[in-house]
Amino acid sequence: MKFAIGLMIAGIAISWPGRILAHHSFDAEYDAKKPIELKGVVTKLEWTNPHVRFYVDVKDAKGVVTSWDLELMSVNTLTRAGWTRTSLKIGDEVTVNAFLAKDGSHRANARGSVTLADGRKVFAGDPPTGGIPNTR
Repeated sequence: MKFAIGLMIAGIAISWPGRILAHHSFDAEYDAKKPIELKGVVTKLEWTNPHVRFYVDVKDAKGVVTSWDLELMSVNTLTRAGWTRTSLKIGDEVTVNAFLAKDGSHRANARGSVTLADGRKVFAGDPPTGGIPNTR
């Protein structure tokens, strides 16, 4: 019995560092001093943990399309705030106020806001500090 408990504790200890390293803080990946506004069309949604992600194709002034990978909060946090996996749909036109990734890639954290073409805010800010629930 002691051996089984020791083995279980060892297994937890071995797996724990991986979980810590797999998750990250906002400041580790994104730059709060580099906000960006993106206007485009939702092409994909990943309603998964540790963070919900969605992808937006953004067309620049020359017509060149760039795909952006945008991060939101966790599924649990968004669900508790009233949002669902259908709050954003593929094909939705959105304006996203986000913060750029520090690595210079086409990734950003959408803590700012996500607004639909008709002006409704689907996601806004960090839900625990005043986010606006899904209005769909």
